[in-house]
Amino acid sequence: MLFLQAASAATPGEGLPGLSPGAETLLAQRARTCKQVRSCREAVEIWCDGYSRADADHDGIPCENICHSKDEVDEIREEIGC
Repeated sequence: MLFLQAASAATPGEGLPGLSPGAETLLAQRARTCKQVRSCREAVEIWCDGYSRADADHDGIPCENICHSKDEVDEIREEIGC
């Protein structure tokens, strides 16, 4: 959420200092919630990046509306190095 707030505070057309337009887009795209992710991989990525609410019940499966098994999550975590 912080990234979205910072992006909205920038002057239109000016961008964020020190970031390329592509980097700003990436930051905005990664600031997601479980309701916004479209794949288990995205869910695991936001969870590994610190969105602890993704696994509210602490069972090791983030965004259970998308990810359905611990095995699936563990495989993705291994692939992305989380």
